[in-house]
Amino acid sequence: MDDVLILNEADLRGAVKIDLAAIDAVEAAFAALAGDGVVMPPVLSMEFAEANGEVDVKTAYLPGFERFAIKVSPGFFDNPKIGLPSLNGLMVVLSAKTGLVEAVLLDNGYLTNVRTAAAGAVAARHLAPSQVRTAGVIGAGVQARLQMQAAHLVRPFEEVWVWAPRAEAAEDCAGWLQETTGAVAHVAQNAEEVVRRSQLVVTTTPAREPVIMADWLHEGLHITCMGSDQHGKNELAARALVDADLYVCDRVSQCEIMGELRAAREAGLMTDRQPPELGQIITGAARGRLTEADVTICDLTGTGAQDTAIANAALDVVTAKGVGQRFSRQ
Repeated sequence: MDDVLILNEADLRGAVKIDLAAIDAVEAAFAALAGDGVVMPPVLSMEFAEANGEVDVKTAYLPGFERFAIKVSPGFFDNPKIGLPSLNGLMVVLSAKTGLVEAVLLDNGYLTNVRTAAAGAVAARHLAPSQVRTAGVIGAGVQARLQMQAAHLVRPFEEVWVWAPRAEAAEDCAGWLQETTGAVAHVAQNAEEVVRRSQLVVTTTPAREPVIMADWLHEGLHITCMGSDQHGKNELAARALVDADLYVCDRVSQCEIMGELRAAREAGLMTDRQPPELGQIITGAARGRLTEADVTICDLTGTGAQDTAIANAALDVVTAKGVGQRFSRQ
């Protein structure tokens, strides 16, 4: 191929949705992580304290995938004060055979949002109770909404509870979820109410202190934590990981540095355990939920494998549709 395909956010929104196809694509990435031949370097993460910002760079090569992606994901959280979005970013997609750049995806973080929500749905598909009547989310931002939208595709809950520090945000999120999923949505008084009422809970906060306590855990509960994606972030009390029947990482080596596992080990817990990874649960290399009464926790820090998977899925669709612009390398 002699040219490079350039796609903007509108192109990608038209090609990739939060649907079962996206969930299956991300599940395939997790399954690949459980096998041999994967190359996934540590996350390159930089903090810009003076600008209240951070940048992550993630990538992975997965055997069997035609291409690999390098994703740059900035978050500068004071940007709204000057009329700019807090999140943006892009993916560069290269051939896994020649190393040539095939595409630049100017998605402004959209594909990251999709693949993160899809990963939460994969965790729910393999770890949540088989029947979920009530789900809950802690947080009310974009990921809170998308996580519940994706989870509903694999565990079609009838009720959803929302809690966030700002009641107005929680009300808005609850209304959106009710309209989008058809589930009856409620605003909880606090995070504890969300956990105690729900069988499936997702945490979507930037918290640096636990928002879920260990003594809130109950039979038949699954929790997916996806907010601890930077060193220092922490959403679960360390004891919760020990008290759960099963604690699963997306990638142990990442969770040791930036996930709930990091916080637990710094507290002197989980030091003698090597948790299974989600990909191992998917492939059957490790056991998952054994009974409907089990308490399970999945720690999602976000992997380059997910980015490679969603980028490949996006390019397959846009190539078939013939969208985007092509530019010569010369």
